[in-house]
Amino acid sequence: MSSAEVASPALFSMQSLSTDEPVVSVDWLHANLREPDVKVLDASWYMPDEQRNPLQEYQVAHIPGALFFDLDGISDRTTNLPHMLPSEEAFAAAISALGIENKDGLIVYDGKGIFSAARVWWMFRVFGHDRIWVLDGGLLRWRSSGFDVESSASSDSILKASAASDAIERVYQGHRVGPITFHTSFQPHLVWTLEQVQKNIDEQTHQHLDARSKARFDGVAPEPRKGIPSGHIPGADVFPFPRMLDGSQTLLPADELKKRFEQEGISLDSPVLTSCGTGVTACILALGLHRLGKTDAPMYDGSWTEWATNPELPVVSSQM
Repeated sequence: MSSAEVASPALFSMQSLSTDEPVVSVDWLHANLREPDVKVLDASWYMPDEQRNPLQEYQVAHIPGALFFDLDGISDRTTNLPHMLPSEEAFAAAISALGIENKDGLIVYDGKGIFSAARVWWMFRVFGHDRIWVLDGGLLRWRSSGFDVESSASSDSILKASAASDAIERVYQGHRVGPITFHTSFQPHLVWTLEQVQKNIDEQTHQHLDARSKARFDGVAPEPRKGIPSGHIPGADVFPFPRMLDGSQTLLPADELKKRFEQEGISLDSPVLTSCGTGVTACILALGLHRLGKTDAPMYDGSWTEWATNPELPVVSSQM
């Protein structure tokens, strides 16, 4: 860290962060880690075929003071689809169980750089909390910068993660949960349903970007989840999420992002809808769009997994 940064702590204050910018640097977080209104979330999550356990990895090493956000646990319990957005009441109960309040500024990271943290950033924004930023480069960048990590095999934060999951379960069972310290304000324009995506095929009000790989999009590579065919929703364009990131898994600068969208014929003056496999990597596209000032791009929560498991819906594949 430069002497100028050390000499000017005001430069690093939470108040100086703009919600127009969706990420913060590891240097910023390192300087502000002990601020009382800063809370850090480890939202690491991995694809089923990676066979990695994010909670175990969190216990071995995480950013000091970070809470564990269980992406699969803080989800809708009324569907078989993976990690769908929970109800407002359930989300409020879970976040309150983590000890988070509306006044808190949240920094969310994951173990890959920028991956699942983008989904949690999106979730909080859907529920009206804009004071959230993704840690640019994530835990990898934090560690490569030489900053300390801590381990906790049975800490208060593990109990809080468990309490958050229990709170969601109780809400869906019809029980009252309290105390509620985090209040939601649902922003429906940021999340789309299957019916809205269906309508968009005909009306084409939104350019539809699919964040999966081209091989999965084209139907020539298998989906990571068994029993789900590959292919894509009619009218969608493929825009693999790694195109938002540089080699160190940090978000590209605005001018480079703009260039990449324009190269694919995406008009930044028109509405954009994002989707992917299960609503995780689509949020990385939303993160990039946010940096370019498109802060209202909706994401199709059910994404390809919901669409492809409904035999009545049209599918495009080069294998057909």
